[in-house]
Amino acid sequence: MTNSENSSVPSAATVDPNWKKIVARYQKPSNRAALWQVINTVVPYIGLWVLMYYTHKISWWLTVPLAILAGGFMVRIFIIFHDCGHGSFFKSPLANHILGTITGLMTFTAYFHWRWEHAIHHSTSGDLDRRGTGDVWTLTVQEYLEASRWKRFSYRLARNPIILFLIAPLFLFLVMERFAAPKAGHKETLSVYGTNLGLLLVAALLSMAMGVKAYVLIQLIVMAVAGSVGVWLFYVQHQFEGVYWQRTDNWDYATAALQGSSFYKLPKILQWFSGNIGFHHIHHLSPRIPNYHLEKCHNSEPLFQTVPPVTLLASFKSFTFRLWDEQRQRLVGYRHLRTLKSARQN
Repeated sequence: MTNSENSSVPSAATVDPNWKKIVARYQKPSNRAALWQVINTVVPYIGLWVLMYYTHKISWWLTVPLAILAGGFMVRIFIIFHDCGHGSFFKSPLANHILGTITGLMTFTAYFHWRWEHAIHHSTSGDLDRRGTGDVWTLTVQEYLEASRWKRFSYRLARNPIILFLIAPLFLFLVMERFAAPKAGHKETLSVYGTNLGLLLVAALLSMAMGVKAYVLIQLIVMAVAGSVGVWLFYVQHQFEGVYWQRTDNWDYATAALQGSSFYKLPKILQWFSGNIGFHHIHHLSPRIPNYHLEKCHNSEPLFQTVPPVTLLASFKSFTFRLWDEQRQRLVGYRHLRTLKSARQN
């Protein structure tokens, strides 16, 4: 099903012109809801580390499941961090910056640097001419066909599920996040240095308490779980059946939000751990809506209920998507290249 075939999804011409007034109803942060999220997320995460401190001395059969669970809580902590970056979690900008910096340390991500890069992602999502910042590397069919053999190999490697969802997340958060982008400003660069220093201090303290081997192993398990889940969520939110991509001249912000970001309908427990980020179509339309208001916004406003959901089972089809076919306006797999080659030969 292509965008043009998906008549149930609003197009640029049919998006309610009053959408700004609609989302404004849900943009007011609630300090009470925010504090409750901190309590039910950050506190259990710290508690799991305390438990792992004791259990690793007894049996790793007890520690590893706790580390996996801690990875789930780290995903939710990242959503809090994410909302702070959008200035939507607390009413106070200062409170957002403070909590964002703390949760950034907990998720190995420099707050101000990530905040700057993520803003670029929101302003360019779905725009074929402005790809490359904060998104999954996606080539069009034509770009792939015209690419060098080395670039094709690199692309196939980068899009391999094992690389994309297992190796890349660890490399991203443990290595790439340790360096500032060349175009980063002074504050963003200092944020990276400060985060690195803080991580070094935390790692040293925990290594002294638990032992280097135990700390590194536990931290790697937690990061592997959180990173893999986080990258998968981000991938499905922008790589799904009927997704929207356009060149700049035809790109529309509201349509890119409602068609270029999925409504990932997850089971309640997974929705909780992922901090409601499955309502990504709403989040991209209005990043100022805090995660704890997203579900209410979706259930209350007909505008968002026109967006078809991507279920957990259906989302696994995203594994097969590799390239964007501009002619057909849809994501395709490598098998499509063989079809094109056969058609040209005939």
